[in-house]
Amino acid sequence: MSAPVITLDGDPDSLVATLAQAGRAAQARLALLAPERRKAALRAAAKALRAQESAILAANAQDMAAGAARGLSSAMLDRLRLDAERLAGIADAVAVVADLPDPVGQVIDRTERPNGLVLSRVRVPIGLIGIIYESRPNVTADAAALCLASGNAVLLRGGSEAVHSNRAIHAALVAGLVEAGVPAEAVQLVPSQDRSVVGAMLTAAGLIDMIVPRGGKSLVARVQADARVPVLAHLDGINHTYVHAQANPAKAEAIACNAKLRRTGVCGAMETLLIDALYPESASLVAALLDAGCELRGDARASALDPRIVPATEEDWDTEYLDAILSVAVVDGLDAALAHIARHGSHHTDAIVTEDQAAAARFLAEVDSAIVMHNASSQFADGGEFGLGAEIGIATGRLHARGPVALEGLTTYKWLVRGSGQVRP
Repeated sequence: MSAPVITLDGDPDSLVATLAQAGRAAQARLALLAPERRKAALRAAAKALRAQESAILAANAQDMAAGAARGLSSAMLDRLRLDAERLAGIADAVAVVADLPDPVGQVIDRTERPNGLVLSRVRVPIGLIGIIYESRPNVTADAAALCLASGNAVLLRGGSEAVHSNRAIHAALVAGLVEAGVPAEAVQLVPSQDRSVVGAMLTAAGLIDMIVPRGGKSLVARVQADARVPVLAHLDGINHTYVHAQANPAKAEAIACNAKLRRTGVCGAMETLLIDALYPESASLVAALLDAGCELRGDARASALDPRIVPATEEDWDTEYLDAILSVAVVDGLDAALAHIARHGSHHTDAIVTEDQAAAARFLAEVDSAIVMHNASSQFADGGEFGLGAEIGIATGRLHARGPVALEGLTTYKWLVRGSGQVRP
């Protein structure tokens, strides 16, 4: 049994309304399922993903060929690419989510008023969540698993680059969910790549409870500008690593190379390296990155460290490359590093490398980002690495949720008030 086929026969608003109403009805049924039923459904979905490996990889090969023909960048193709190992990781992430503590019904706090009223705040699902994303087919599984585990239904709208991969992953997921007794409509994939459908989702107030965009700057900007539905979003991942004067050279080199080059196309990749003017191994640090194939764009002092470094422009300090390109600046101490990050950062992930605990404490306290690190690669900015199983995105705003958004970030709460006949004077 699979999800019902809904096609774009009418206008986009009608399509989205039909999907949303089905999703809301499924969510109401989902909310009545015991936690173990939802967990069993996720395990069945993970099993189905593994069983459909050949079909999913064949679909991904179609997307990869089409992407190469369209001239997608190497970073975009890397985000799109699936192989047996990556697909196994996607299935494993779904299974891990099934083993996480269920947030629904969790009591956040409880107080008793002088008049005897007992008040508690309890986590509840948000409802129907719309996910609008580009190029990364793993989002289809991650979003479905996290939404289901937190009692939400989800409406997925993936990018055209990954259309075949998304459909194959969605079909496998739904087969597993239905087998375990979860309504197919709890996880729906929009059957159209028409851009107008995105606009219809953004204005579906009262039908969709929250929108989560995952993609490039232009997608996120459009969602934030046009949405009439609450949005949980992140901006660019313009992430900095500051190598302090008291950094351990071996740690600094390993962290910088990993933060930039492990996977250049992920949002946790370092995009700017700040080197303290008093750090003694600056030339060796930039040489390691250059020798590893990274293009460096530096300010005047950074460019003097190695003739292979090209001059940076003002635009470089505000660019998320998602490629083997890195901006490098030499700064005069911690204050200058903090000022540079405040001026050019995107509040995503920033790191300091130092053995000076006082400097690290200041950095952790004063950098206003969702994730701030000491002596660690920014590539750890990931829900799975944080023990959250998976993530639906890295939120860089200040409201509701911040950093990797997983199960708790996909819940809200309600107040439960228990009395014994009290009336207000």
